[in-house]
Amino acid sequence: MAELLTDKTAVVTGAASGNGRQISLAFACHGADVVVADIQPEPREGGTPTHEKIASETDTTADATYVECDVTNTDDLEEAVEAAEEFGGVEVMVNNAGIFRDEDFLDVTEDEYDQLMDINAKGVFFGAQAAAKRMVERDRGGSIINISSVAGLEGSGEYPTYCTSKGAVRLLTYSLASALGPNNIRVNGIHPGIIETTMTSEDVPIVGAELGEQFLETVPLRRNGQPEDVADAAVLLASDLASYVTAISFVVDGGMTNTQ
Repeated sequence: MAELLTDKTAVVTGAASGNGRQISLAFACHGADVVVADIQPEPREGGTPTHEKIASETDTTADATYVECDVTNTDDLEEAVEAAEEFGGVEVMVNNAGIFRDEDFLDVTEDEYDQLMDINAKGVFFGAQAAAKRMVERDRGGSIINISSVAGLEGSGEYPTYCTSKGAVRLLTYSLASALGPNNIRVNGIHPGIIETTMTSEDVPIVGAELGEQFLETVPLRRNGQPEDVADAAVLLASDLASYVTAISFVVDGGMTNTQ
């Protein structure tokens, strides 16, 4: 397999579990050194911590380190980006950390709203800012990838706060692509559909056993996505193969959004 990210350094938030974990592993397999940034090192699904798995199991010379990072804390985000200096400085930033809430709009509390927006939107904003500052200082360009959701493309009465947060990520991505383009910093968004992760299976009711088969009938490819599907999209957007690609919403949903 050709290594598309050789000599690059990436910071990935929410990298202990799920999509962030797989993105980190895929980056390492393609030659990138990775800063695994998460609130805890243990994967939600169990197993070896991501940074240890990269060091012991990926068949490349890539290296990895873990940094404790609460994305609602701007100092933590700065420290995660600072950790990339060990490998030569951040060139790829993946703002992946996020949570899901299933709520009735009339029952949403201010605290619930603030928690979700702080993690899903504020964390992306200031994660991108921390990385962009270093990228501008080094004057070598870079790639910022924001993980949104198909919920950021369409509204849903079942989880309005989540949709609000992911819609904010989509518009932030477009805005940053315009602001940072003159510095040769590309900013793109990935919008996953239903991806089989522990968070999805435990927190998103639509993929429960009672709705699973019915839901899959709405997906042209007739399967749920895998974290590898999201990771492959991230590898492409991080690589020089996408050197003229910025301000896009890369939808990874098996065709669901545009065929319903």
